[in-house]
Amino acid sequence: MIKYLQEKYSAEVITVTVDVGQQEDLKAAEAKAKKLGVLKHFSIDAKHEFVTDYIFPAIKANALYEGKYPISTSLSRPLIAKKMVEVADKEGASGLAHGCTGRGNDQVRFDITLGSLAPDKKIIAPVREWGMTREEEIEYAKAKGIPVSDAAKKFSIDASVWGRAIECGLLEDANNEPPEEAYEWTVPAEKAPNTPEYVTIKFEQGIPVAVNGEKMKPLSLIETLNKIAGKHGVGRIDHIEDRLVGIKSREVYECPAATVILEAHKDLEKLVMTRHEVLFKQYIDAEWVFLAYAGLWVDPLKEDLDAFINKSQENVNGEVRVKLYKGGLRVVGRNSPLSLYDKNLANYNIKTSFNQSYSKGFIELWGLQTRMYNALKFSAKKK
Repeated sequence: MIKYLQEKYSAEVITVTVDVGQQEDLKAAEAKAKKLGVLKHFSIDAKHEFVTDYIFPAIKANALYEGKYPISTSLSRPLIAKKMVEVADKEGASGLAHGCTGRGNDQVRFDITLGSLAPDKKIIAPVREWGMTREEEIEYAKAKGIPVSDAAKKFSIDASVWGRAIECGLLEDANNEPPEEAYEWTVPAEKAPNTPEYVTIKFEQGIPVAVNGEKMKPLSLIETLNKIAGKHGVGRIDHIEDRLVGIKSREVYECPAATVILEAHKDLEKLVMTRHEVLFKQYIDAEWVFLAYAGLWVDPLKEDLDAFINKSQENVNGEVRVKLYKGGLRVVGRNSPLSLYDKNLANYNIKTSFNQSYSKGFIELWGLQTRMYNALKFSAKKK
């Protein structure tokens, strides 16, 4: 893409690499950029900001797109765009370029965020312009003396500390089981330990703060859970996803920490929130995750939803114990000083303060209209 910009636009290119925990060699990226003749290169460590300002809000919102995908790629895009704009403003750049194709969601996320944060700058998407196939891109790189990794030849990979996305190659056939070489963060279930492991996660106002009684910094906590859950084969996701641009795509992800944390968080909410809060928040969460997925991170509606979600998290304090075993996870315990669960009310074997005689009147009123409807239906049949 650098060569394309230099040749087609006669551009002086400034490159930016943002570290969101993708576990790549940033020094190698800088060396490669300089070898390609860029004017300047910036390496930005944004891992902590990514966790606190993007992942933590997603945890509070139980962010799972279409019930499966923890939006690990989607979340990093507005942060990367923000850092690009900061560098562009500092360096007086006239345009902003990103490497998204015309078939995916990322073009939407970058175009909208960059256009909102820097309306005075031109947005260029070379990959969308040039129309090359993946094989042609590799040949173009080869012709320009640009090395391409073996992994990139087989798959399209995007990663952050919140998850790893794998596409292309064999995976484009939705009927093919993903080969083991596609995975890096998780082991296959059959090779996971034969003994289950229990993990306790502590939350304060909806945010995970400790693992197994040890208080941790935000980034360390997620990295730790990635290793623990990955060791047990937890966090592999394979599903058919509806892209924003209308295409159905087969997506494979590795999200060990995200899978565990989101399941634990949802369970704790049910312990401390009223039924009305839990049910209504499901609508809010669904809208929040759609906005984040659909490139509307900077839309004012997301700010409005954040206000509700943050308020809802004030009582989400407590611990959740999760059992990890052979690729599966299950919540097996939870406790909170603000729990609405009272075992004295729920217990069938002891005298409680719950007056069972009240139930008869409640049922009479609760089912009144249902019985009326069916009575009319029965009468109509008899006629």
